[in-house]
Amino acid sequence: MFQEAELGHRVDKRTFDREAAPLRLALLAAQQRLREEARTSVVLVVGGVEGAGKSETVARLNAWMDPRHIETNGFRPPTDEERQRPPMWRFWRVLPPKGRIGVFFGSWYTDPIVEAVEGPRRKRARAALDGRLDDILRFERMLADEGVLVLKYWLHLSKAAQKARLEALARDPRTRWRVTRQDRDRLASYDAFVATSERALRRTSRGHAPWIIIEGTDARYRDLAVGRSLLEALEARTGREPASGRPARRRLPVGAPDVDRRTVLSALDLSSALPDGRYEAALERWQARLGTLLRDRAFRTRAAVLVFEGVDAAGKGGAIRRVTAATDMRWVKIVPVAAPSDEERARPYLWRFWRHLPPHGTVTIFDRSWYGRVLVERVEGFADPEHWERAYGEINDFEDALVRHGTVVVKLWLHISRAEQLRRFRERARTDYKQYKITAEDWRNRRKWPQYEQAVCDMVERTSTRVAPWTLVAAEDKRWARVEVVKTVVRRIEAALDGA
Repeated sequence: MFQEAELGHRVDKRTFDREAAPLRLALLAAQQRLREEARTSVVLVVGGVEGAGKSETVARLNAWMDPRHIETNGFRPPTDEERQRPPMWRFWRVLPPKGRIGVFFGSWYTDPIVEAVEGPRRKRARAALDGRLDDILRFERMLADEGVLVLKYWLHLSKAAQKARLEALARDPRTRWRVTRQDRDRLASYDAFVATSERALRRTSRGHAPWIIIEGTDARYRDLAVGRSLLEALEARTGREPASGRPARRRLPVGAPDVDRRTVLSALDLSSALPDGRYEAALERWQARLGTLLRDRAFRTRAAVLVFEGVDAAGKGGAIRRVTAATDMRWVKIVPVAAPSDEERARPYLWRFWRHLPPHGTVTIFDRSWYGRVLVERVEGFADPEHWERAYGEINDFEDALVRHGTVVVKLWLHISRAEQLRRFRERARTDYKQYKITAEDWRNRRKWPQYEQAVCDMVERTSTRVAPWTLVAAEDKRWARVEVVKTVVRRIEAALDGA
């Protein structure tokens, strides 16, 4: 879930100064409407890794808006008074009234996560974590049903960035006091903290209260991203026209705003290529490893689900053929996914994928998949926003259930540039035996390239988890992509079998 927040997002000072002034005015206007209408309150949860700038971000929001109508709450370990009451009592008592914004540091997420990572009863806390998260889900669902706007920001740093941040603070006499022993201990337990945090975020990111993950390495980027996201949510809730002039949307932001135009797709090196002389040898080597793995005794108690997604003409079919060439087709099933049938529409969305799940010792390859709900159905308007926004959490739960049962889930996004797609489209149109691959729908989808790119970035951010991560494959060079696909499948299955 943190791939987008480890790309090195940055905003230069000139850009920040140019964009911060109108953003500040728009936030003040939105806050004023919130107060005047007094139809809803705002709960702003701020979490993240140590050193990611949580305090600085809230200070910036207070500077940009009217702080008299923002209630900032910081929570330390429970007091004796608070321990005498249910755990949620101390949060209930400071919920903001309608027309006001309540900021929560050390929110209801802090104790469950920290106790599972470093508490004296860690094993018990880890076992109880899902139950506590279920309580949180019910609490936030109740707030949303009552009309409260729940916004949750996770400010993230990579391990290297967190270490650099703490060292920089410690070197400066003016900020040295901010680096505590606890901060250094948290750095030592970074991997466990991030793994537990991802589990919590994945489970509790829902359409009515999504987590918005923002990189905290660069303060200017971080503050603009949080400010824009908050503005979008306020404008949608108050029902007025956004500053952009576009119609207000009645939904919450899905991911971090595009502040510096750096995304998981733009950061992908599409120039990666494999010369002719190395392609055949590399492909044969990885195919041999894959064939051996699938015949391994250990795989008899496992199964594999391979998900192939990508832009039109990215080469999914060719990559799938290179995978199946290494397998015994008696134990492999390919499921091409198109528009749902009447039978499938009559049932819950994931039903048609559950029915194709593989038994032990076999592989199912999905050529397109359940991600259609958050891609084509989202962009083309086939699914209402409340349906595709809800789907992120449902998909994560689905994949988590597969992994817990022993299924290896490998998710591959094949990506090419817009210019390369046009070249391949024209080649298909000229080649007799390829003409069936190009349709009017392909050309129509091409016109919505920016919308699809945004949907892909949101998909990766919301559904790339530790148990089922996305692998983005540069497919400008088909040979490179095919080897990378087989290599990725091998490594994911090997890691699963080694960890069994």
